[in-house]
Amino acid sequence: MRILHTSDWHIGRTFHGEDLLPDQEAALVAVADLVTEHAVDVVVVAGDIYDRGVPSPEAVQVATRALIRIRQAGATIIASSGNHDSAPRLGAFAEFLAAGGLYLRTSVAELARPILLADSSGPVVFYAVPYLEPEIARHYLGVPAPARHQAVMSAAMDLVRRDASQRPSAARKVVLAHAFVVGGSASGSERSIAVGGVESVGSDVFEGIDYVALGHLHGPQQITGRIRYSGSPLPYSFAESTHRKGVWIVDLGPAGEIECQWAALPIVRPLAAVRGTLSEVLGSYRELVDHYLSVTLTDPVRPLDAMRRLRETFPHALVLAWEPPNLRPEIDAPAPGERLVIGGVTSDLDTVDSFLVHCRLLAATHGERSLVEKAITAGRVREAAE
Repeated sequence: MRILHTSDWHIGRTFHGEDLLPDQEAALVAVADLVTEHAVDVVVVAGDIYDRGVPSPEAVQVATRALIRIRQAGATIIASSGNHDSAPRLGAFAEFLAAGGLYLRTSVAELARPILLADSSGPVVFYAVPYLEPEIARHYLGVPAPARHQAVMSAAMDLVRRDASQRPSAARKVVLAHAFVVGGSASGSERSIAVGGVESVGSDVFEGIDYVALGHLHGPQQITGRIRYSGSPLPYSFAESTHRKGVWIVDLGPAGEIECQWAALPIVRPLAAVRGTLSEVLGSYRELVDHYLSVTLTDPVRPLDAMRRLRETFPHALVLAWEPPNLRPEIDAPAPGERLVIGGVTSDLDTVDSFLVHCRLLAATHGERSLVEKAITAGRVREAAE
């Protein structure tokens, strides 16, 4: 049986304010194309189909079109809910959708109810374990408080193995799980699932499973030969600019042996980070005009209207930071009620002036000092009157 492993679509996510729905749809069209190209039998989506519990109508339409394309390409679809999804909303009409070849598992109560498929070599049982919030899942799983991710996942996998033991002995077993497995590396765009304690689980909880399709971490990676993350189909942080996004194509043999190959997805819009003065950036990097761009300016003085000027040349500039080369003076934070002291100055006017130097590396102008003096005087007059 040939399986395509993907996860973390996060449909509806924005990227520093940029709408990603067109990019996401393009990436998911490419997933459907891979189904056709590689004659995939089953597509597994290991959680986080949506980025929000209540996705926008536009996000739902993108997801619907993607799932239809994948199904029309000939693959059965098995999906679980992630920590970003609303499990009840995603799982609505699950029984009805199963009749059309889309199997959803979104509740703890259903994690050990397998999807039963078969190929020419016999049966394959799929267990789609949704994201398990410890304090919620522990009640059903019988895990005592305080619950941890390791404890609830161990209990969930005990249920999976118990069900699997009742299946034909030759049945091969595939598990989908949305979790942070020890040995995985986060990329920075994942939402922490550490509420209630340590968020990671050991890979040994998946012992006895022929293939484990993981979701949650956005970088593709291999925990063991049989336990892998596909990562997200698009980069969701500039830290992922070097990731090569794609999916795992997994061939599951008659005796549970696996062969995995990486199938890259097209880069819809590349990411880049550049550094330099505003004039240097505007005069260079013209090859990055179509990239999502993160710019760090090193001008000694913060340039005025820098983002507008950047976007005239780089319309997809999204992030702007200013890091001048000269060091900021060290400031010791004052105790409550004490006056801020920088470089030995103690007057109110000098304190404000030194604060401006610290924040913007420029002292107050004559006009600014005059305005601050008037404000200080007015405050003292009011204080005296009270």
